[in-house]
Amino acid sequence: MRWWAFCVLAGCTAMESPKTSVSVPMRNPTASVASQSDVTVGRLAGPWRIVQGAGVAPGGMVRVEADRIVLDGVALPLRPLGQGRFRMGDEVVWVHWLDFDNRTAALGSPDGSRVWIMDRIGDPGERLDAAREILAWYGYDVSRLGRAPQ
Repeated sequence: MRWWAFCVLAGCTAMESPKTSVSVPMRNPTASVASQSDVTVGRLAGPWRIVQGAGVAPGGMVRVEADRIVLDGVALPLRPLGQGRFRMGDEVVWVHWLDFDNRTAALGSPDGSRVWIMDRIGDPGERLDAAREILAWYGYDVSRLGRAPQ
């Protein structure tokens, strides 16, 4: 009888679940996502500063040229795919938003592996709020964006 009672009690103890590492993507894959169709290399050309981002170094510099992008000193081939979409090296990056005067842009990989907000002078003011709202709308977790040092 004691053996049976022991077995019943042993069955009631909680088993410890194995510890696994879970990677949560930067973007909710069920959220709709789009690019700004009127963005061209010409509108992006020139120097930028990353003000917030994940998968990139906030505070880092970006330079867009006709056929390449230099991201924090690393040059990658840049090929337009049309409608605000680009191939940057082996990765596809979409421009989700670029303000009318080409001063602030929000870019990201549709798979959520990389996302950033860049600005021509590094101080986007209220445009930063607009960029963050658009990224959040497209399912990016903007609370996880690193910020450039001031």
